[in-house]
Amino acid sequence: MRIDIAAVGRLRKGPEAAMVADYLDRFARTGRGLGLPPIGVIEVEDKRGTGMAAEAELLSRAIPAGAALVMLDERGEQPTSPDFARRIAAFRDQARDLCFVIGGADGLDPALRARADWQISFGRMVWPHMLVRVMLAEQLYRAATILAGSPYHRD
Repeated sequence: MRIDIAAVGRLRKGPEAAMVADYLDRFARTGRGLGLPPIGVIEVEDKRGTGMAAEAELLSRAIPAGAALVMLDERGEQPTSPDFARRIAAFRDQARDLCFVIGGADGLDPALRARADWQISFGRMVWPHMLVRVMLAEQLYRAATILAGSPYHRD
């Protein structure tokens, strides 16, 4: 199994980058014993600023072939953390690669979004796409702790 985050934009040094790195490191340590690999991050950037369609093309090239696609989108399902953990475990148990896709400031192109195996949202509010990376990294770590039976997540 392989897990990747494919995202539009480059996360520069700063608090968001530090938090993403910290949560992904925690995930790697916790996930190892659960059969979950370290998470790779693939960043794409539309340097010409030509919009969602161009970003979708770059993201499509970055997505590993055959991976289950989880798109982060404000219109997506709003799973609980335990539900999210169960879905991660199900992908692992199917030995299916997994790719989380985060669009740019304008979101994801509808054609790319239509390819999703699962669309999720972190609430009805719109979040800056760089902050969504932090939130996703934390939820991935939380999912690993739930699967490991750790007290990090409190029900």
